[in-house]
Amino acid sequence: MTSTQPLPPCDATDLGRDLHALAAELYPLCRSMTGPGVRRTLEILGRLVPLELHEVPTGTQVLDWTVPREWQIRDAYVKRPDGQRVIDFKRSNLHVVHYSVPVRARMSLTELRPHLHTLPDHPDWVPYRTSYWTEDWGFCLSHSQLERLEEVPYEVCIDSTLAEGALSYGELFVPGESRDEVLFSCHICHPSLANDNLSGMVVAAYLARHISERPRRLSYRFLFIPATIGAITWLARNEACLVRIKHGLVLALLGHSDPVTYKRSRRGNTPIDAAVAHVLALRDQPYQIVGFEPYGHDERQFCSPGFNLPIGCLMRAPHGQFPEYHSSADNLDLVRPENLADSWAVCAEVIDVLENNRSYLNLCPKGEPQLGRRGLYRSLGGAMDRQALERDLLWVLNLSDGVHDLLSIAQQAGRPFTAIQQAAYLLLQHELLRPLTDESAAQTERCTP
Repeated sequence: MTSTQPLPPCDATDLGRDLHALAAELYPLCRSMTGPGVRRTLEILGRLVPLELHEVPTGTQVLDWTVPREWQIRDAYVKRPDGQRVIDFKRSNLHVVHYSVPVRARMSLTELRPHLHTLPDHPDWVPYRTSYWTEDWGFCLSHSQLERLEEVPYEVCIDSTLAEGALSYGELFVPGESRDEVLFSCHICHPSLANDNLSGMVVAAYLARHISERPRRLSYRFLFIPATIGAITWLARNEACLVRIKHGLVLALLGHSDPVTYKRSRRGNTPIDAAVAHVLALRDQPYQIVGFEPYGHDERQFCSPGFNLPIGCLMRAPHGQFPEYHSSADNLDLVRPENLADSWAVCAEVIDVLENNRSYLNLCPKGEPQLGRRGLYRSLGGAMDRQALERDLLWVLNLSDGVHDLLSIAQQAGRPFTAIQQAAYLLLQHELLRPLTDESAAQTERCTP
């Protein structure tokens, strides 16, 4: 059985630098709901962890949806009569409305304007727009640029293809001692948007590598999927094994400087909800916990009433609640290495709670066992350390009744989970506890002198 001894912390500075460097490499790629940009992204992430690539053909029925045609784009521009490109997809993949149908035309500015999208409140930013489920086309540009366009004939070109293809997603399964699974999911369909959702991708990839390299009790599944249709497709293809998913997190918007926000699962009282709340409460940093709502990221698919999985969403700046959302201002400067590393650390702490949270039986339940003669205090130097450990040991002994788990003990004691975990580890080493099993729930043994 995996040890309950806590793991040492990672080097946050190096980790933040590596996370940001990976985001910078992925940033220029033109990702969309389908297409080569998604596959190239999965190929790069596959250097960190061995992702399995799934290709689901166009037209496949997935629950109430159908896998769409694959979109590929080679070029897009609006060109003045003198040949100058005033809007150029090759300068930024945000300049075209994603999933635009092919266009080759010459038109006036008046004819073109209905197909131009800007952000008047932020005149120097370029918006991100899509037409996934409606055949349409368009361009995005800054409002200040739009106001400078002259009323002349423009050459308009969108060199794209909508054709039979596939929806691509990546998956990694990391088996543990138990068949019980923890699911992590992130979006891979957003183009050059650093916080939404490159941050989720890079944190998930480095978290997957961390888990793959450590002993583990639970099994882990990582999904790198396009938003909405990706989760629906995965759920439709894996419905038979969903019973094994005991905990999960959707990772999104994790590089912003805002405090961590956790959105509870639909049930609201699952172990993942309790684990995240406990970790955030004891970090001595601002945070917020919000209730579930069927809007936001793919937690709304995993938590739809027909599945109702125990999956929450971890983010920093919530969906749509930061000014740079879905615009060119969501760039690599907005995403800070220290925030990426901090988000990763929250996930790692939650994993440690899930891995080590279990119930025990006190093997000496009648009165307190004599802890001093067992040498449990000898390794501690200060009086406060001894007192804190004594209280932790007594809390664990008193509530290890087969009903309380370590997380509930930590919550009741008002102590960090790692402190309660360390106390349980020491008591196990001295044979004063044993892990709860099915047959041990009905009886408690005496300790030996």
